[in-house]
Amino acid sequence: MNTLPGGTWNLGDLTVTRFGYGAMQLAGPWVMGPPADRDGALAVLREVVDLGITHIDTSDAYGPHVTNELIREALHPYPESLVIATKVGATRDDQGGWPVARRPEDLRAQVHDNLKSLGLDVLDLVNLRLGNAEGPQPGSVAEAFETLVELQQDGLIRHLGVSNALEEQVVEAQSIAPIVCVQNMYNIAHRDDDELIDRLAAEGIAYVPFFPLGGFTPLQSPRSAALAWLLERSPNILLIPGTSSVAHLRENIGL
Repeated sequence: MNTLPGGTWNLGDLTVTRFGYGAMQLAGPWVMGPPADRDGALAVLREVVDLGITHIDTSDAYGPHVTNELIREALHPYPESLVIATKVGATRDDQGGWPVARRPEDLRAQVHDNLKSLGLDVLDLVNLRLGNAEGPQPGSVAEAFETLVELQQDGLIRHLGVSNALEEQVVEAQSIAPIVCVQNMYNIAHRDDDELIDRLAAEGIAYVPFFPLGGFTPLQSPRSAALAWLLERSPNILLIPGTSSVAHLRENIGL
């Protein structure tokens, strides 16, 4: 195993490298359909594991189904050290939109879809995606989060988190059941969650920034510098930068 920047963090009873990998970019344009280079996508996933990364972030909504199926093809049976985090709470429509899907029956179906496409009996970590494609939105998380807690009690989910969440929604989820992470938009140019990150760090809860490199509006600073800043920002920050290129993957890590 290579020595990765940032060391490790514990997601509950699961130890992961703070430098992880986000699989979203393995799907086609706008996260719809298959990749243009399927063999290249599989090569990236295998390189992720070869580099010692033990945290992959995905969702059955990516593609849909595409990234999970690629992960299964490339890596199943999975290394014992590998933690695969997925998320539920939205689906895809024919126009490439992300319609909200947080009714109990929707969430149960999505959990089972993730289990099937990944070839797993238990999901390591499921994040409840809140808000919508425009960002976090106010509102209670109770019904949706309680549904995931029931699925956890049924033995289908190991750990829970929330994504695209306002701080009051994080607090509400924590009042229902323990969470091991919060996954929100955060980078060197978008720092609304500074106080939340510090509170979570004190509680031993991970903060997983999506769009660490700016997403659809890329940061002007070099990739490696933006990622290094996040690792230095707080010890509970876990990185999941995405790429469909082995060269970019190695560049992100500093190899």
